[in-house]
Amino acid sequence: MIPECTVTPERPATPADPPVAVTIAGSDSGGGAGIQADLLTFAAHRVHGTTVVTAITAQNTLGVTASLSIPPSLITAQLTAVTTDFDVRAAKTGMLGGRDQLVAVAAAALPRLVVDPVLVATSGAVLYDGDPTDYLRILAPRAFALTPNLPEARLLLGHPLTSRGDRIAALRELADHGPSLIVLKGGHDDGPNAVDLCYLAGRVVELSRPRVPTGNTHGTGCTFAAAITARLAHGDPPEAALEAAKSYVTAGLLAAADQRLGAGSGPLDHFPTHHVP
Repeated sequence: MIPECTVTPERPATPADPPVAVTIAGSDSGGGAGIQADLLTFAAHRVHGTTVVTAITAQNTLGVTASLSIPPSLITAQLTAVTTDFDVRAAKTGMLGGRDQLVAVAAAALPRLVVDPVLVATSGAVLYDGDPTDYLRILAPRAFALTPNLPEARLLLGHPLTSRGDRIAALRELADHGPSLIVLKGGHDDGPNAVDLCYLAGRVVELSRPRVPTGNTHGTGCTFAAAITARLAHGDPPEAALEAAKSYVTAGLLAAADQRLGAGSGPLDHFPTHHVP
């Protein structure tokens, strides 16, 4: 039996307090993606990171070999523990294992919720046990932002999304489900530039940076969504949060371009401008 969480008496916030964000995601034993990447990203942006673990994965730079989903009741208990004690300014979801987990997260009514629909691992491992469109019916109406990559958007909408016109139409279709901000991540696409298409307040915004030639891209999507979340927690306007997050990920990829962590696709550098000797 899970004990009830005691509400901590409020105290006035001080200017020294970092903003608080919560990541609701799976644990990556290799430390490159999931809650590990999210917490590193939050720390790099001076955001206090709290966690709701949705799954424990056996994972490294080569792929996912096993996964254990956390019961929805324990997800709710973790959410209660975090939100009754901390002034959560923004939240992010990553790997959610099934419909019941989506329902548990949606019920929490979290502020500035960034939904990163992690459906399939880069290695091909299926991470969501259910109909991908559950995201659109259950969680998207509660989300401030939805950040699928191209393969995830294809699963959500059932369209190939081969042309730029297809992708712009997809932005509008996804926005019809409720989020104020849609980010269609283009990291899986080809071309000299990494281009993300965003839909905000009826406008299409393009985020483009030169593509970094590196194989160390594990956790890039998690990190990008977490960086958006961190900037929203600081109170940045959405477009400024997008630009800052894009620049942060690009810097992290550049800093890690020649690193060798693991035998496969290693992570980017989450502290590209600051290292303690």
